[in-house]
Amino acid sequence: MPRELIVEADGGSRGNPGESGSGAVVIDAATGELLAEIGLYGGIASNNVAEYRGMIAGVRRAIEIDPEAALTVRMDSKLVVEQMSGRWKIKHPAMAELAARAREALIGTPVRFEWVPRLENSRADRLANRAMDARADLP
Repeated sequence: MPRELIVEADGGSRGNPGESGSGAVVIDAATGELLAEIGLYGGIASNNVAEYRGMIAGVRRAIEIDPEAALTVRMDSKLVVEQMSGRWKIKHPAMAELAARAREALIGTPVRFEWVPRLENSRADRLANRAMDARADLP
């Protein structure tokens, strides 16, 4: 059975569209160890675009850590979770492009998407806000 990694991802926009940031963390599901933190500044973008960017960054980092791992992606964005799970259509062109990039990154990777309440996604939210505050990617 492959190792399981959890990706918690979030994004936000101050103005929607407005200054945006994305955050993600990668966690080892078996140990709870925090393996990576990502904060990205996105310039002017919508909240949904920032959410997708956070998810993509987290997924890519998880695959870098362990290309053989199964992923559980947890987000408080019902829209992204439902679209990536294939239950909702993607109508917006920018989000369709981001979803295509995510699917490409996930080729060959077992993944499931899970919606969580905002309070359970605070680490990724904090990183997205720190990136917005700094107007820069976090180291």
